[in-house]
Amino acid sequence: MNRETDISFGQALLAPRSIALVGASGDVRKNTARPLRFMRKHGYTGQIYPINAARNEILGERAYAALDALPEPVDHVFVMIPGDQVLPLLAPCAAAGARVVTIYSDGFAEAGPEGQARQDGLIEQARRHGLRVLGPNSIGSANLHTGGIISVNAAFEADDLVAGDISLVSQSGSMMGSLLSRAAARGFGFASSVSVGNESDISVGEVVDALVDDPHTRVILLFLETLRKAPVLAAALRRARAAGKPVVAYKLGRSEQGDALAQSHTGAMAGNDAAVDAFFRAHGVMRVQCLETLFEIVPLVSRYGDAQVRASQPPRVAVITTTGGGAATVVDNLGMRGLVAAAPPAAFVAHMAGRGLRIRETPVIDLTLAASSAQYKDLLEQLLLADWCDAVLSVIGSSAQFHPDLAVNPLVQAHKPDDKPVAAFLAPEAPASLALLRQHGIAAFRTPEACADALAVLFQRSPATAVVDDRPYDWPDAVPRHGVLTEHEAGEVFESLGIPVAPCVVIQPRDPSHGIAYPVVAKVSSRDLMHKTDAGAVRVGIQDATQLHAAISAMLDNVRQHAPQARVEGILVQAMEDKLLELILGYRNDPLVGPIVVLGAGGIAAELSPDVAIRLAPVDLDSAHAMIEAVRATRLIRGFRGLPRGDCDALASAIVAFSRLALARDVQVAEAEINPLFVRARGVVAVDGLMRLA
Repeated sequence: MNRETDISFGQALLAPRSIALVGASGDVRKNTARPLRFMRKHGYTGQIYPINAARNEILGERAYAALDALPEPVDHVFVMIPGDQVLPLLAPCAAAGARVVTIYSDGFAEAGPEGQARQDGLIEQARRHGLRVLGPNSIGSANLHTGGIISVNAAFEADDLVAGDISLVSQSGSMMGSLLSRAAARGFGFASSVSVGNESDISVGEVVDALVDDPHTRVILLFLETLRKAPVLAAALRRARAAGKPVVAYKLGRSEQGDALAQSHTGAMAGNDAAVDAFFRAHGVMRVQCLETLFEIVPLVSRYGDAQVRASQPPRVAVITTTGGGAATVVDNLGMRGLVAAAPPAAFVAHMAGRGLRIRETPVIDLTLAASSAQYKDLLEQLLLADWCDAVLSVIGSSAQFHPDLAVNPLVQAHKPDDKPVAAFLAPEAPASLALLRQHGIAAFRTPEACADALAVLFQRSPATAVVDDRPYDWPDAVPRHGVLTEHEAGEVFESLGIPVAPCVVIQPRDPSHGIAYPVVAKVSSRDLMHKTDAGAVRVGIQDATQLHAAISAMLDNVRQHAPQARVEGILVQAMEDKLLELILGYRNDPLVGPIVVLGAGGIAAELSPDVAIRLAPVDLDSAHAMIEAVRATRLIRGFRGLPRGDCDALASAIVAFSRLALARDVQVAEAEINPLFVRARGVVAVDGLMRLA
């Protein structure tokens, strides 16, 4: 079958012109009858071809015995037959002209090893036939602008589906319907929704990429359980950002994939979920913590997501209210999310007094029974012009339910610049006021938690990633390219990257001469001891050759008891170094998002109370400085209470250099760390390190 005009992958996925429903049922009680009913109910104008060998007619539509009986090509096939019957259907799908096949059928990867093998065979055959597969185990997709409801999700039973500019991609089919219904109940309209099912072929990233080109999509929402095909998703997110289409994500909890392989402190400190946060941050994705925030934030990001919202640290929110208790609940949540309720300065208080409104220098500007609607509007506009706050939040009490003219209408009427966010929290259940605010593009929240969540993620959105030095890094010739390195070998790599390393030499126990000035540090050199301190294989403050000889003997005894199988290659003797602060600088090739770099409080207690900043590697110098600012411990070298300042410029340069491990030519670094990295008044120095190569 040939078409006069071809169709793109994105169109075949999101807006097909013709759809075949394999396994369509005429029994309205069955799920397999739903897609046809939904499309007729919601006005799909394309061609629908029910496929059922046992029937000539289904719900008033002519039915066909097989795909090869169709009178014309189709763009999209929706498969609703038992899983063991799907594979033979692929060749007929290709012959029918389909570009995309959505498989609702289960019994694949989600069913265990045998199902995974069945799924692998399915995808191999699909690729041979030039087909793209959504699923298996996908509840389907829907386009509310065309009425193309290729889904069995009961959410589409609704009589009125509001078409809008939000699109949703979900790894959970059931949650896709739940989110659609919850959002629709608040009046939010959707463009498209896609359930990726097992994500065997078409990934979340490819769906996002298609939505970037969709003219009806303005904001993209993601409901995720994990990340798959991160490079594909990253490329799509970059396109979405360039196109001015904000992406908001709700991701379920920590994945433990790969954590068992982590042998470094970095692996314990930078778990998969933290790495996902770094991935989202790098690509401008706003990750929300509350489920309701996922759609309630849409008016906020639609208006302010494109512009770079500038804020102090921490971001300052001017809170005005007509309900003291309601405001307190929001202020409490703002504080827990790292924002502050800013009190108006004396100059602003005097300014408003001159305009006829008396307010006080308190973190919440309480206007309960104290202002007219005109004064409320004037205060809003003056706050939006003020330089002492970064956002304005209106907390509205019972007037939202019974007297919207007092505080709700002024929000609608006030002039609102595009560079300072304004939002509202409505304490009572006030659906009419919520609808009014939504119609005028004003973010209005039903819970204080979602309100604070939305403002926090808006301010946390990072600027577009700067251009980094992505030239390949050439591995030192003398250093192995596989397996675990000794500390001395790791130090050679660090030095080749441009990171200063404490002077050291490897000696043999029988010949303790070394040439390093005392006092020194001695360590057992072994590829089998990733954590030498745990094995009693480190001694510091050694003053002379006699102490060194005794230390070597004691350390070797400890290793024989702690790790009798460890291969000892010698003793590393290292110069003692001074410091203002010790940090950990780590690297990990994360199984979900790829290379990451980690900066945190260092030493043996690094894992006990993680204080870390994580970014995708490699990083640029600005990102490195941001990491330093994000680690609380670095305040000790940034002028805290008159303490000596450390060389943060040298530290930032070391972070950038270390992150270039991601660019190693012909070598894959699984994990590496410098722990500790000493920060001094001038410069930094690595005094211990490890590295594991793939």
